[in-house]
Amino acid sequence: MGNEPITSEEIFAAHEGGKLSVAVGRPLASKRDLSIAYTPGVAEVSRAIAADPDLARTHTWASRLVAVVSDGTAVLGLGNIGPSASLPVMEGKSALFKTFGGLDSIPIVLNTTDVDEIIETLVRISPSFGAVNLEDIAAPRCFELERRLIEALDMPVMHDDQHGTAVVALAALENAARVVGKDLGSLRTVIAGAGAAGIAVAEILLTAGVRDVVLLDSKGALHAGRGDLTGMKAEFAARTNPRGVAGGTAEALAGADVFIGVSSSKVPEEHIAAMAEGSIVFALSNPDPEVAPEIARRHAAVVATGRSDFPNQINNVLAFPGIFRGALDAGARRITPAMKLAAARAIAALAEDKLSADYIVPSPLDPRVAPAVTAAVAAAVVSGE
Repeated sequence: MGNEPITSEEIFAAHEGGKLSVAVGRPLASKRDLSIAYTPGVAEVSRAIAADPDLARTHTWASRLVAVVSDGTAVLGLGNIGPSASLPVMEGKSALFKTFGGLDSIPIVLNTTDVDEIIETLVRISPSFGAVNLEDIAAPRCFELERRLIEALDMPVMHDDQHGTAVVALAALENAARVVGKDLGSLRTVIAGAGAAGIAVAEILLTAGVRDVVLLDSKGALHAGRGDLTGMKAEFAARTNPRGVAGGTAEALAGADVFIGVSSSKVPEEHIAAMAEGSIVFALSNPDPEVAPEIARRHAAVVATGRSDFPNQINNVLAFPGIFRGALDAGARRITPAMKLAAARAIAALAEDKLSADYIVPSPLDPRVAPAVTAAVAAAVVSGE
């Protein structure tokens, strides 16, 4: 049981009618119950909130409600499929928030890709929720959208495709480095993909002390000599690639310690074979990794993917429920780099007791994960980091 192929019929049956419902948190079994939960009793609470808006944090669900927001432009590996087609994914994300973080959330899919319109919409409805999880929004708009929403909303905002991926990748890399006996700061690291996830992974690795990071886009390595770079790519060309590597994966991976794939590109086996002894390969494109795990294992000491049917699954669910829960528990108004580092190290610590080449992060179903991440993030908030 549990290993049988999943059929299309089973999938569609599970999604029929949607995956979410609203549960009532108080009994409504009598007239007294109705009088307390609704009129006339509710008027007392509304009057109190009108006089002291901070009471909305304790006497409504808003402060514990996460808005899962997408415009449907970068959904899974499906691309720009639109808001309606993205809704099953957003419902699934909300189900993960509830199951793993104990947080209520509501999917909001928007029929616009205009950054100004998205921000205006979310600002106008912001009294209804306490945090925003941006999801499946294409780069480069996602960078501007997240930055401006953080400025506009007095609540935690995070684009999970960027930072959830980055947090778990860092946790996995810290443990993989221990397995191969290398220092994190000395790792020559190549990231294939300079979109949302790639930029965020580069950012958190730099924050964690990795000094040699080379980012690749579809035209090759980002470096200061490229005249076609703008925006975030230009910024990271100036902050990364200290050796001035040019070219594609062949040049970048020669002698590299780490490959992290967050793109749809394919990497030839000979490029993986040219990496350093004791190399680490995270081929995270899903469902089709940049290099097949069985091929990568011929040359790399540690291999991870984004898939559940291979060891070392790098899965965002290890990070985002606990990050949001910790931020909301501690009353944080922002999700900071220190909170992300704390989350990564909490995840990494949970695998240390069984650490091996095939076990560098805990399972997404490990019940210890969300509480550990929640506690670490909340502690980072309390310490002012």
